[in-house]
Amino acid sequence: MDLDDLKRQAAEHAVQQVQPGMVLGLGTGSTAHYFVQALAARMKAEDFTVTGVPTSSQTASLATQLNIPLGTLGEPPKLDLAVDGADEIDPELNLIKGAGGALLQEKLVEICATRFIVIADESKKVEKLGTKFPVPVEVVRFGYEGTAARIESLGCRAVRRTVKGDPFVTDEQHYILDCQFSAIEHAEVLADKLKGVTGVVEHGLFTRMASEAVIAGASGIEV
Repeated sequence: MDLDDLKRQAAEHAVQQVQPGMVLGLGTGSTAHYFVQALAARMKAEDFTVTGVPTSSQTASLATQLNIPLGTLGEPPKLDLAVDGADEIDPELNLIKGAGGALLQEKLVEICATRFIVIADESKKVEKLGTKFPVPVEVVRFGYEGTAARIESLGCRAVRRTVKGDPFVTDEQHYILDCQFSAIEHAEVLADKLKGVTGVVEHGLFTRMASEAVIAGASGIEV
């Protein structure tokens, strides 16, 4: 069974937790893509509606194509449920997110949710964050070289993300630095240090945010 099948299974399992009328945070990335598709299919089959709050322009476009009504965070922001993928998941449900480039908006949406469910294939499970993926850090474009140097003083190598040779620019018009640390012993401590670096807008360490992880593997679904 390939990874796409596993991602789809995790998404279809999680979509059963959606209730009519919910306000939902809709994540970004390949696994979240499957969730949005599964949500639209269930809404059509069971004839109900929800309001989706997308975490990127990409997700907003997909949801619009699939006739999922969209809203904003509102005032005060309150979501019933958010569902998104992750690049790494440790045993305490700390996450690395941001490979899709939407980490800032993902965090802004998901921190407002009463429940945040992570969906993933089994390859995303790690004992310690930083094992397989760098930590994406969103930074302002002005003076990003100095920001990168300050981040590297924390013990990593920071590389500006590019697409086909051009700098990757987020929906909020920032750069992303992919920061390769060794295995991260204390994710919350590193998260605080990164947030304190001048020039950093947000980072891809999501600590103490996820309520539940739905992980699909060769032997089935693990929750």
